[in-house]
Amino acid sequence: MTTYRDSGVNIDAQDEALREVRRIVRDTFTPNVMSDIGSFGGLFRASFEGIEKPVLVSSTDGVGTKIRVAQAMKIHDTVGYDLVCHCVNDILVQGARPLFFLDYYATGKLRPAVMTDVIRGMARACRENGAALIGGETAEMPGFYGDDDYDIAGFIVGVVDESRLLDGKKVREGDVIIALPSVGLHTNGYSLARKVIEKAGHDFQTVLPGVGKIGEALLQPHISYLQPLLPLVNSGDIHALAHITGGGLTDNVPRILPSGLDARIKLGSWPVLTIFSLIHEAGGVDPDEMLRVFNMGVGMVIVAAPESVDPIVKQFTRINQKFYFIGNVVKGSGRVDYDRPPAGFASWIG
Repeated sequence: MTTYRDSGVNIDAQDEALREVRRIVRDTFTPNVMSDIGSFGGLFRASFEGIEKPVLVSSTDGVGTKIRVAQAMKIHDTVGYDLVCHCVNDILVQGARPLFFLDYYATGKLRPAVMTDVIRGMARACRENGAALIGGETAEMPGFYGDDDYDIAGFIVGVVDESRLLDGKKVREGDVIIALPSVGLHTNGYSLARKVIEKAGHDFQTVLPGVGKIGEALLQPHISYLQPLLPLVNSGDIHALAHITGGGLTDNVPRILPSGLDARIKLGSWPVLTIFSLIHEAGGVDPDEMLRVFNMGVGMVIVAAPESVDPIVKQFTRINQKFYFIGNVVKGSGRVDYDRPPAGFASWIG
């Protein structure tokens, strides 16, 4: 008699993993959650105190080949954390706070301990951001993934009052551009980073000056900018936000620019992390390519009117949030225009 297990799918292993997952996930539940893990659908009560015209904002994403680094380092909780924070930032740029999150976990052979670590990271990020992890899907797919391979995706829903929605329409010539720092690659550019590291003869265990162990530097967690920015969104002090992910500053900032305006950004106005200098030098990667692939040390861009700078600075100073003034909005054609350092375009990287 042929069983499902004979084909490579172990339902008992899934049940074992889900028992621990249920315990972890319940800690993220908010009063609006109406269902338990294991339901066919997650139930969330749609009541939003203080919001007159609620607009739901949704997003979905993954963490790309950063998972390869996690697998090599046998550190799995950080990629789950990354996934939630990435999705939180993606809806924050439209002014939304998160309500609930769902995950998708696919693997060749279910390893309960690995899956639990991944979900534990998701749950930690959900708790920190006030989001309920209300459900998900686990798929064991032998023959499609290798036994130790897995992939994850996340789905988030948030809410914003229509009057506070950020869509870039408020951006004006003369607005100030402020950057909040990243702590590493976050969740983008890992295919190029891994290729460069291999080409340079390094591996993830290699220790380099100013970087430390390469694998640990690459696994630095994706930051959520919800806590420092939501009060400023609610107060109306922000005209627009850009989450600097794949495409870097070059492609993401234009997404919030109205027609006829450019973002003039001064290279050298913020510190470039050593990991990016390493990738640039070891791989001979062109500076323009670096700016289009990586965040280069900027995780979030804020566009605000000059008169809003004081309350923004006060907010960041109060919570010890680092920030950098990196440019202004000027007349143009909807792109990023970089002011290049006198010593040359590449001097600001290394």
